[in-house]
Amino acid sequence: MRYSPEALTAFVETVSCGSFSAAARRLRKSQSTISTAIAHLEADLGVQLFDRSSRQPVLTEEGKKVLSYVQAILSASERLDEVALSLSGETEARLTFVLSDTLHPDVLEELMVQFDRQFPHTEFECLIGEDVDVIDLLQKERAQVGLIEARDHYPTDIGATRLPMQTWMGLYVAASHPLAKAKKLQWDQLHTWRELRLNTYIDHGAQLARGPVWSAPNYLLLLSMAVQGFGWCALPCALVEEFAAEKPLVQLDIPGWPKAIAIDLLWSKKSPPGAAGSWLRYHLQQGRVPG
Repeated sequence: MRYSPEALTAFVETVSCGSFSAAARRLRKSQSTISTAIAHLEADLGVQLFDRSSRQPVLTEEGKKVLSYVQAILSASERLDEVALSLSGETEARLTFVLSDTLHPDVLEELMVQFDRQFPHTEFECLIGEDVDVIDLLQKERAQVGLIEARDHYPTDIGATRLPMQTWMGLYVAASHPLAKAKKLQWDQLHTWRELRLNTYIDHGAQLARGPVWSAPNYLLLLSMAVQGFGWCALPCALVEEFAAEKPLVQLDIPGWPKAIAIDLLWSKKSPPGAAGSWLRYHLQQGRVPG
Protein backbone atom coordinates (compact mmCIF):
# COMPACT_ATOMS: atom_id res chain seq x y z
CA MET A 1 0.00 0.00 0.00
CA ARG A 2 1.37 3.41 -0.96
CA TYR A 3 -0.10 5.06 2.11
CA SER A 4 0.78 3.87 5.60
CA PRO A 5 -2.13 1.99 7.27
CA GLU A 6 -1.09 3.62 10.55
CA ALA A 7 -1.40 7.08 8.97
CA LEU A 8 -4.82 6.27 7.51
CA THR A 9 -6.01 5.02 10.90
CA ALA A 10 -4.61 8.10 12.65
CA PHE A 11 -6.47 10.34 10.20
CA VAL A 12 -9.83 8.61 10.65
CA GLU A 13 -9.44 8.43 14.42
CA THR A 14 -8.58 12.13 14.67
CA VAL A 15 -11.73 12.98 12.74
CA SER A 16 -13.76 10.70 15.00
CA CYS A 17 -12.26 12.04 18.27
CA GLY A 18 -12.00 15.68 17.25
CA SER A 19 -8.37 16.19 18.25
CA PHE A 20 -4.88 14.74 17.87
CA SER A 21 -4.56 14.21 21.63
CA ALA A 22 -7.85 12.31 21.92
CA ALA A 23 -6.91 10.13 18.93
CA ALA A 24 -3.55 9.42 20.55
CA ARG A 25 -5.21 8.29 23.76
CA ARG A 26 -7.62 6.02 21.94
CA LEU A 27 -4.86 4.49 19.80
CA ARG A 28 -2.49 4.28 22.79
CA LYS A 29 0.19 6.34 21.04
CA SER A 30 1.86 9.67 21.71
CA GLN A 31 0.32 12.84 20.30
CA SER A 32 3.49 13.53 18.34
CA THR A 33 3.23 10.11 16.66
CA ILE A 34 -0.32 10.89 15.51
CA SER A 35 0.57 14.40 14.33
CA THR A 36 3.62 13.13 12.42
CA ALA A 37 1.64 10.30 10.78
CA ILE A 38 -1.02 12.74 9.53
CA ALA A 39 1.62 15.21 8.36
CA HIS A 40 3.26 12.42 6.31
CA LEU A 41 -0.13 11.48 4.85
CA GLU A 42 -0.74 15.09 3.87
CA ALA A 43 2.70 15.19 2.21
CA ASP A 44 1.99 11.94 0.31
CA LEU A 45 -1.40 13.21 -0.86
CA GLY A 46 -0.20 16.73 -1.58
CA VAL A 47 -3.16 18.31 0.23
CA GLN A 48 -3.84 19.73 3.68
CA LEU A 49 -6.34 17.54 5.52
CA PHE A 50 -6.84 19.71 8.60
CA ASP A 51 -7.04 23.42 9.26
CA ARG A 52 -4.87 23.82 12.37
CA SER A 53 -5.46 27.55 12.90
CA SER A 54 -8.03 26.98 15.66
CA ARG A 55 -7.66 25.17 18.97
CA GLN A 56 -8.97 21.91 17.53
CA PRO A 57 -8.15 20.58 14.04
CA VAL A 58 -10.96 21.09 11.51
CA LEU A 59 -11.30 19.10 8.29
CA THR A 60 -10.59 21.10 5.16
CA GLU A 61 -12.75 20.64 2.07
CA GLU A 62 -10.00 18.39 0.68
CA GLY A 63 -9.96 16.46 3.94
CA LYS A 64 -13.71 15.86 3.74
CA LYS A 65 -13.32 14.39 0.24
CA VAL A 66 -10.37 12.21 1.28
CA LEU A 67 -12.11 10.87 4.40
CA SER A 68 -14.64 8.65 2.62
CA TYR A 69 -11.89 7.08 0.48
CA VAL A 70 -9.71 6.38 3.51
CA GLN A 71 -12.64 4.81 5.36
CA ALA A 72 -13.32 2.60 2.33
CA ILE A 73 -9.66 1.50 2.18
CA LEU A 74 -9.60 0.56 5.86
CA SER A 75 -12.94 -1.24 5.59
CA ALA A 76 -11.74 -3.26 2.58
CA SER A 77 -8.55 -4.17 4.43
CA GLU A 78 -10.56 -5.41 7.41
CA ARG A 79 -12.80 -7.54 5.19
CA LEU A 80 -9.74 -9.00 3.48
CA ASP A 81 -8.31 -10.01 6.86
CA GLU A 82 -11.60 -11.69 7.77
CA VAL A 83 -11.77 -13.55 4.45
CA ALA A 84 -8.18 -14.73 4.85
CA LEU A 85 -8.95 -16.15 8.29
CA SER A 86 -12.11 -17.79 7.02
CA LEU A 87 -10.29 -19.43 4.09
CA SER A 88 -7.48 -20.67 6.31
CA GLY A 89 -10.00 -22.45 8.54
CA GLU A 90 -7.70 -21.89 11.49
CA THR A 91 -9.37 -22.61 14.82
CA GLU A 92 -8.14 -20.90 17.95
CA ALA A 93 -6.71 -23.09 20.69
CA ARG A 94 -8.41 -20.73 23.13
CA LEU A 95 -11.28 -18.26 22.74
CA THR A 96 -11.94 -15.57 25.34
CA PHE A 97 -15.39 -14.00 25.35
CA VAL A 98 -16.20 -10.88 27.37
CA LEU A 99 -19.87 -10.76 28.19
CA SER A 100 -22.06 -8.27 29.94
CA ASP A 101 -24.37 -9.14 32.79
CA THR A 102 -27.09 -7.67 30.57
CA LEU A 103 -27.02 -10.85 28.43
CA HIS A 104 -29.96 -13.11 29.16
CA PRO A 105 -28.68 -16.24 31.03
CA ASP A 106 -30.54 -18.56 28.65
CA VAL A 107 -28.64 -17.09 25.67
CA LEU A 108 -25.28 -17.88 27.29
CA GLU A 109 -26.39 -21.39 28.25
CA GLU A 110 -27.48 -22.22 24.69
CA LEU A 111 -24.32 -20.64 23.25
CA MET A 112 -22.06 -22.82 25.43
CA VAL A 113 -23.97 -25.99 24.53
CA GLN A 114 -23.62 -25.28 20.81
CA PHE A 115 -19.98 -24.16 21.15
CA ASP A 116 -19.07 -27.42 22.91
CA ARG A 117 -20.56 -29.38 20.01
CA GLN A 118 -18.77 -27.34 17.34
CA PHE A 119 -15.38 -26.87 19.02
CA PRO A 120 -14.90 -29.58 21.68
CA HIS A 121 -11.11 -29.10 21.71
CA THR A 122 -11.08 -25.30 21.97
CA GLU A 123 -10.59 -23.81 25.42
CA PHE A 124 -13.44 -21.41 26.15
CA GLU A 125 -12.95 -18.58 28.67
CA CYS A 126 -15.69 -16.20 29.82
CA LEU A 127 -14.93 -12.83 31.37
CA ILE A 128 -17.41 -10.36 32.81
CA GLY A 129 -16.96 -6.77 31.62
CA GLU A 130 -19.06 -3.69 31.07
CA ASP A 131 -18.82 -0.57 28.94
CA VAL A 132 -15.27 0.63 28.13
CA ASP A 133 -13.70 -2.30 30.02
CA VAL A 134 -14.87 -4.58 27.18
CA ILE A 135 -13.20 -2.36 24.58
CA ASP A 136 -9.99 -2.22 26.62
CA LEU A 137 -9.78 -6.02 26.90
CA LEU A 138 -10.19 -6.39 23.14
CA GLN A 139 -7.60 -3.72 22.36
CA LYS A 140 -5.10 -5.40 24.69
CA GLU A 141 -5.85 -8.74 22.97
CA ARG A 142 -6.87 -10.19 26.32
CA ALA A 143 -10.10 -11.26 24.64
CA GLN A 144 -11.23 -11.95 21.07
CA VAL A 145 -14.94 -11.06 21.15
CA GLY A 146 -17.18 -9.21 23.57
CA LEU A 147 -20.67 -7.92 24.24
CA ILE A 148 -21.51 -4.38 25.31
CA GLU A 149 -24.50 -2.12 25.80
CA ALA A 150 -24.77 -0.46 22.39
CA ARG A 151 -23.09 2.92 21.90
CA ASP A 152 -22.88 5.32 18.97
CA HIS A 153 -19.12 5.30 18.39
CA TYR A 154 -16.20 2.89 18.77
CA PRO A 155 -12.44 3.22 18.26
CA THR A 156 -11.38 2.57 14.66
CA ASP A 157 -9.59 -0.65 15.67
CA ILE A 158 -12.81 -2.14 17.05
CA GLY A 159 -15.36 -3.87 14.84
CA ALA A 160 -19.00 -3.85 15.92
CA THR A 161 -22.35 -5.23 14.85
CA ARG A 162 -25.78 -4.70 16.39
CA LEU A 163 -27.34 -7.96 17.60
CA PRO A 164 -30.99 -8.82 16.89
CA MET A 165 -31.77 -8.93 20.61
CA GLN A 166 -32.46 -6.47 23.38
CA THR A 167 -32.25 -6.59 27.13
CA TRP A 168 -34.48 -4.79 29.60
CA MET A 169 -33.15 -2.58 32.38
CA GLY A 170 -35.18 -1.60 35.44
CA LEU A 171 -34.66 0.45 38.59
CA TYR A 172 -34.69 -1.67 41.74
CA VAL A 173 -34.49 -1.46 45.53
CA ALA A 174 -34.77 -4.01 48.34
CA ALA A 175 -38.26 -4.57 49.73
CA SER A 176 -37.05 -3.07 53.02
CA HIS A 177 -35.91 0.18 51.37
CA PRO A 178 -38.13 3.27 51.96
CA LEU A 179 -38.45 3.80 48.18
CA ALA A 180 -40.03 0.36 47.77
CA LYS A 181 -43.43 1.64 48.95
CA ALA A 182 -43.39 4.84 46.87
CA LYS A 183 -45.76 5.20 43.91
CA LYS A 184 -45.13 7.08 40.66
CA LEU A 185 -41.73 8.46 41.55
CA GLN A 186 -39.99 11.14 39.52
CA TRP A 187 -36.34 10.77 38.55
CA ASP A 188 -35.22 13.78 40.62
CA GLN A 189 -36.64 12.19 43.77
CA LEU A 190 -34.04 9.42 43.58
CA HIS A 191 -31.09 11.75 44.04
CA THR A 192 -31.71 12.16 47.77
CA TRP A 193 -31.10 8.42 48.17
CA ARG A 194 -27.90 6.45 47.63
CA GLU A 195 -27.40 5.24 44.07
CA LEU A 196 -25.62 1.97 43.32
CA ARG A 197 -23.84 2.75 40.08
CA LEU A 198 -21.78 0.85 37.51
CA ASN A 199 -18.17 2.07 37.57
CA THR A 200 -15.73 0.49 35.11
CA TYR A 201 -12.03 -0.08 35.77
CA ILE A 202 -11.13 2.21 32.87
CA ASP A 203 -11.77 5.86 33.67
CA HIS A 204 -13.94 7.32 30.91
CA GLY A 205 -14.95 10.59 32.49
CA ALA A 206 -18.34 9.49 33.76
CA GLN A 207 -20.81 12.21 34.67
CA LEU A 208 -20.75 13.15 38.34
CA ALA A 209 -23.65 11.82 40.36
CA ARG A 210 -26.18 14.24 41.83
CA GLY A 211 -26.47 12.27 45.07
CA PRO A 212 -24.57 9.78 47.26
CA VAL A 213 -23.10 6.83 45.37
CA TRP A 214 -21.66 3.38 45.92
CA SER A 215 -20.21 1.70 42.84
CA ALA A 216 -19.01 -1.63 41.46
CA PRO A 217 -17.57 -2.83 38.11
CA ASN A 218 -20.37 -5.26 37.25
CA TYR A 219 -24.11 -5.61 37.68
CA LEU A 220 -23.98 -8.80 39.77
CA LEU A 221 -22.10 -6.98 42.53
CA LEU A 222 -24.54 -4.08 42.30
CA LEU A 223 -27.42 -6.54 42.59
CA SER A 224 -25.89 -7.93 45.78
CA MET A 225 -25.65 -4.42 47.22
CA ALA A 226 -29.26 -3.70 46.26
CA VAL A 227 -30.51 -6.93 47.87
CA GLN A 228 -28.85 -5.85 51.12
CA GLY A 229 -30.74 -2.56 51.00
CA PHE A 230 -27.81 -0.23 50.41
CA GLY A 231 -29.52 1.84 47.72
CA TRP A 232 -31.37 1.98 44.40
CA CYS A 233 -29.86 0.64 41.20
CA ALA A 234 -30.40 0.20 37.46
CA LEU A 235 -30.15 -3.55 36.80
CA PRO A 236 -30.84 -5.98 33.94
CA CYS A 237 -34.30 -7.41 34.55
CA ALA A 238 -33.21 -10.93 33.57
CA LEU A 239 -30.35 -10.80 36.09
CA VAL A 240 -32.77 -9.84 38.85
CA GLU A 241 -35.13 -12.68 37.91
CA GLU A 242 -32.23 -15.18 37.89
CA PHE A 243 -30.34 -14.22 41.05
CA ALA A 244 -32.71 -12.35 43.35
CA ALA A 245 -35.38 -15.02 43.79
CA GLU A 246 -34.83 -15.64 47.53
CA LYS A 247 -34.71 -11.94 48.45
CA PRO A 248 -36.85 -10.28 45.76
CA LEU A 249 -36.16 -6.72 44.70
CA VAL A 250 -38.90 -4.18 44.04
CA GLN A 251 -38.94 -2.46 40.66
CA LEU A 252 -39.47 1.29 41.03
CA ASP A 253 -42.30 3.03 39.18
CA ILE A 254 -40.36 5.69 37.23
CA PRO A 255 -41.49 7.21 33.89
CA GLY A 256 -39.54 5.64 31.02
CA TRP A 257 -38.52 2.55 33.02
CA PRO A 258 -38.00 -0.29 32.48
CA LYS A 259 -36.33 0.42 29.15
CA ALA A 260 -34.95 -1.70 26.33
CA ILE A 261 -31.18 -1.67 25.76
CA ALA A 262 -29.60 -2.69 22.45
CA ILE A 263 -26.54 -4.96 22.50
CA ASP A 264 -23.47 -4.79 20.25
CA LEU A 265 -21.00 -7.57 19.51
CA LEU A 266 -17.39 -6.34 19.34
CA TRP A 267 -14.06 -7.70 18.11
CA SER A 268 -10.59 -6.37 17.42
CA LYS A 269 -9.90 -5.49 13.80
CA LYS A 270 -6.17 -5.82 14.38
CA SER A 271 -6.49 -9.46 15.42
CA PRO A 272 -9.85 -10.70 14.07
CA PRO A 273 -11.37 -13.89 15.56
CA GLY A 274 -10.54 -17.22 13.95
CA ALA A 275 -12.98 -20.02 13.13
CA ALA A 276 -14.34 -20.36 16.67
CA GLY A 277 -14.76 -16.62 17.20
CA SER A 278 -16.38 -16.21 13.78
CA TRP A 279 -18.81 -19.01 14.60
CA LEU A 280 -19.68 -17.29 17.89
CA ARG A 281 -20.31 -14.02 16.04
CA TYR A 282 -22.61 -15.75 13.57
CA HIS A 283 -24.46 -17.65 16.32
CA LEU A 284 -25.22 -14.48 18.28
CA GLN A 285 -26.22 -12.57 15.15
CA GLN A 286 -28.88 -15.20 14.54
CA GLY A 287 -30.12 -15.37 18.12
CA ARG A 288 -32.65 -13.61 20.29
CA VAL A 289 -33.37 -13.26 23.99
CA PRO A 290 -35.67 -16.10 25.11
CA GLY A 291 -39.03 -15.22 26.60
